[in-house]
Amino acid sequence: MHKQTVQYLIGGIFSLIIAMGIGRFSYTVILPYMQETVELSRSTAGYLATSNYLGYLIGAIVAGRLTLENKRIPFLQIGLIISILTTAFMGFTDNVVLWYILRFISGVVSAFIFVVIASLVLDQLASSSKMHLSGFFYSGVGVGIALSAIIVSPIQAIYHWNGTWIALALFCILLFGIIVLFIKPIRPSEQQRIHEPTTSKRTPPKKWMKWLMMSYSLEGLGYIVTGTFIVSIARESTSFNGDAAFVWFVVGIAAIPSCFVWSKLAQQYGYVKTLFVSMIVQAVGIILPAFATNTITLYASAFIFGATFMGITTVSTTLARHITPINSHKILGYLTAGYAFGQMIGPSIAGKLANITNSYHYALISAAVVVAIGAFCLIGGLKYETHETVTSPVSK
Repeated sequence: MHKQTVQYLIGGIFSLIIAMGIGRFSYTVILPYMQETVELSRSTAGYLATSNYLGYLIGAIVAGRLTLENKRIPFLQIGLIISILTTAFMGFTDNVVLWYILRFISGVVSAFIFVVIASLVLDQLASSSKMHLSGFFYSGVGVGIALSAIIVSPIQAIYHWNGTWIALALFCILLFGIIVLFIKPIRPSEQQRIHEPTTSKRTPPKKWMKWLMMSYSLEGLGYIVTGTFIVSIARESTSFNGDAAFVWFVVGIAAIPSCFVWSKLAQQYGYVKTLFVSMIVQAVGIILPAFATNTITLYASAFIFGATFMGITTVSTTLARHITPINSHKILGYLTAGYAFGQMIGPSIAGKLANITNSYHYALISAAVVVAIGAFCLIGGLKYETHETVTSPVSK
């Protein structure tokens, strides 16, 4: 494999660890400790998550509208620096208003980083006919989640919740140094010819993109309920035995290989069909703790959630790039914006519903139904896929 492709792949994984695995999702595992210390209500916890996802929505829209051309790498580096700073500053204050601001800014840059690094890495993989390795790139989110779950508990025991934010930021600085070394502009002499994919007969037409965007938006609305509250649910459950943070570790471990697995399944059986199945499986995982919050159901829910949520992102964004291969950062931005809008309103609704009912049960049931509806939005796209092996035109 070309050296530049390997470096972009590693740099891309590290970028997702910083912006997504830690910048976005470490809040889930630190939240219970913050709730104990500063007495955050479920509603406030949900609103804090919503402020992050509002930022994510704005960041995705901005990234989709900008014409970045050759400025993607400088923008990526600036975004990563801001992401690291917002993570660190969370540990230097217990002012809720400042938390809202920091989580909002973190959301803006995490979406921007996701769109920019995805376009950089996917374009590089396409140029070297290695698009089938996109699953490895997206595994960075799962790696970040697993690492944050490992780091948080021991650090929190010594330096409390605020020390965990600072420790995670310091870890991100190390990764940032490697990213700067690996993600560099490609000199014209090293530039490989990019083989843009031609539209396959098994790929839905551009007019079908609205259904993919609707489905992906509903996925954002539904999945984020588990993504925000599963550790808190475990911590509040009297029938759960074990460290609640380990539930989040299970999510991360399941997420690491999931992107590659779902990507391979999509190439073999079809992207739309794979998306439909993965979303139905996820809906089952989301609803499990609504019936029982014991150790088995919570770990099962965490595993299913981890095994699907980034896989769905991998398949959705890869499919979108196949449908609209030109200016990939624009379509990825718009697709991510719909997803971000769904996840922006999900935590606040779920938190409010949990406060009213004094339980997360109804929030989980509602989330599972939303994801299932999103899956059925894809039904019309199945007719574009055959029973033959579906191979990406850029995957050879």
